[in-house]
Amino acid sequence: MSTREFTCVVCPNGCSIVVDVDDDETPVVTRVQGNVCKRGESWARQEVENPMRTIASSVPVRWGDFPLASIRTSRPIPLSKIREVMEEIRKVSVEAPVEIGDVVLPSPAGCDTEVIATRKVRKVR
Repeated sequence: MSTREFTCVVCPNGCSIVVDVDDDETPVVTRVQGNVCKRGESWARQEVENPMRTIASSVPVRWGDFPLASIRTSRPIPLSKIREVMEEIRKVSVEAPVEIGDVVLPSPAGCDTEVIATRKVRKVR
């Protein structure tokens, strides 16, 4: 059994949350304290049992009016998959034009997300 302390990031309250964890093979939350709202409790449970993150990065653009297009994952991915997803992103380059929302990489590392463009890049004439 262990105790972990977090500052909740779900809402502006920034609650100090204390989580008791049964640390057998797979961590299991046994108690959550300090959260003002229920979203804080579910976030703390997820952070211990299956932490998720979004990724923001950029990819090179060929024949564009800007050399890079910013990108992000459309949904959070398991924290344990970030390295694999970034390895796939590093292999990607796109050709202009690029529109916001364009899918740059579908299902990276088998994750249930897409990597999408968050910057428009026009084609150089």
